Amino acid sequence: MDLPKFLQVEPVGQCNLRCRMCSIQFRPDGPPNGPLAFMDFDVFTRLIDQFPGLEELQLQGLGEPMMHPRFFDMVEYAVGRGVKVGANTNATYLNARRAERSVSSGLGDLHISIDGATAETYERIRVRAHFDRVISNVERLTATRRRLGVNTPRIRMVVVAMRENLHEFPDLVRLASRLEIDTVFVQHLCHDFGESSLPARYRPMREFVDAETLTHMDPEEVARSFDEARRVASELGVDLRLPRVRPRPHPPGTPGPKRCDWPWRGAYVSYQGLAMPCCMVSTPDRIQFGNMAERGVEPIWNGPEYQAFRDALSSETPPEVCRSCAIYSGTF
Repeated sequence: MDLPKFLQVEPVGQCNLRCRMCSIQFRPDGPPNGPLAFMDFDVFTRLIDQFPGLEELQLQGLGEPMMHPRFFDMVEYAVGRGVKVGANTNATYLNARRAERSVSSGLGDLHISIDGATAETYERIRVRAHFDRVISNVERLTATRRRLGVNTPRIRMVVVAMRENLHEFPDLVRLASRLEIDTVFVQHLCHDFGESSLPARYRPMREFVDAETLTHMDPEEVARSFDEARRVASELGVDLRLPRVRPRPHPPGTPGPKRCDWPWRGAYVSYQGLAMPCCMVSTPDRIQFGNMAERGVEPIWNGPEYQAFRDALSSETPPEVCRSCAIYSGTF
């Protein structure tokens, strides 16, 4: 099977925040539990070099990528090979120097996580973050783009939809417009953590998702907020994407790539070099197929573990970790 043209790499497996909807708080990587959870730059370049047809790279994972001291070297290395590069950030590290390099490095897209239109909501969700600082950092980035006369990186506001921020969706669209952000991407909570093999430390995440998911809310209440957000987006010229809130069934015989194309379309590699089926799994202690940094990309991608996973995903009894996923269910 040909190697994929899309790759997602986790540069950092630790974060400066403790976001309520993120399992990073249950992941013992990095201080104070151990050494810095950073991908070695040489490991990164070796991995990239093993994807000869690579077209797109996303630098993201459960950690904050801009914590990595060589994050922009990673961007420039891939851009130098003709690869389109994007990244996710919570924008708390986006100071003047990083704003400048975000523009000059060739970074194509930057997805900024902003889950509340007010400091109260945002700081309740993104623990340790400061709303005013994040907004100032985004304004600095857009000002840097204007000063340098470019429109990249393209900025997308990413919002995780939850019961506690649903009422702020229209104001998040207004905030995006004020910040010169053209796209607001609202996504559902990525996973219900419902698999029977779930490590015990992630079980509080299952309870959190059950309490916050829009799929358990009154559909009319959700529809009212969605409709108002769409109205505001239309008025302000903001491209708004909203998720489905009801699962989409897969009829018998649906091919695996039609259920979820991740294991065929793209590879996901943790900061340790471990290959996982997709970014939705988040942590390799839930499932992983081996270490691409040590064993090589092709032997893992076409290895028996990966292929067995694809076969199961193509069947009527897909892996449990997929059945619990918002992409698989169509609610992402």
